[in-house]
Amino acid sequence: MEYGIGLGSNMGDRMQALAQAAARIARLPDVRILARSAVYETEPVGAQPEFRHLLFLNAVLVAESAASPDIFAASLRAIETEIGRVRQADRNAPRVVDIDLIYAGNSATETERLALPHPRWAERRFVVAPLADVRPDLVLPGQTRCVSAILADLPARPTVVRFGPFPNAE
Repeated sequence: MEYGIGLGSNMGDRMQALAQAAARIARLPDVRILARSAVYETEPVGAQPEFRHLLFLNAVLVAESAASPDIFAASLRAIETEIGRVRQADRNAPRVVDIDLIYAGNSATETERLALPHPRWAERRFVVAPLADVRPDLVLPGQTRCVSAILADLPARPTVVRFGPFPNAE
């Protein structure tokens, strides 16, 4: 199954965090990385005023795996923890790494632990812009338009600026 994975970091060595996350995802059993977007620097969304200066680096990976969406998502959460993600009550708090499952093939599901496609992906330029790099013609469940068309209609703010190529793995 094809998976779209959103990566983000706004603390510490942000590029290293993205590279480390990608390397660990690639080392999961029976996972193959199919594509990596460019890296984008983005304003934080929903952050407390004292954290608004901590810009994110965001990117998208496309991977293939035989694992079920639940198992794959659990593996991504474990990688976040290994890299140093500390979950807080404020879900928009700064973080070393954030790994979100954007989509899993054509799956459309909502459980207590997992909603697919990610419920807010199409509202977030920081997800849609890198996803458009790697899957511009993709139409996800619940949508009638492709990723590039959704990107074209999103507001310019919060800003998302191409930062550079995806970093080499650790």
